Amino acid sequence: MAKSHGERRKFTKKLKKRPRERGLSPVSRAVQDFNPGDRANIVIDSSVHRGMPNPKFHGKTGTVITKRGRSYVLKVRDMSAFKTVIVAPEHLRSQI
Repeated sequence: MAKSHGERRKFTKKLKKRPRERGLSPVSRAVQDFNPGDRANIVIDSSVHRGMPNPKFHGKTGTVITKRGRSYVLKVRDMSAFKTVIVAPEHLRSQI
């Protein structure tokens, strides 16, 4: 059988949930609100596929630029460059 070269290959361990975290995520995480200029951590919730960023941004912190639909546009540093990443609120945690 040929090897899969899918988008989520090599990230099964990174996106794996611990046994007590499995299942649907809380609704409060989906309705959280961010303002432009806020800083947010990208923590991918693998049970929600919609609005999931590329797994290389998992664990990164970015600044909210604007809101696009129900998702947010973040400015994230990737090595020496800044990238704009579109992320659904289920995959964001506010940085205090």
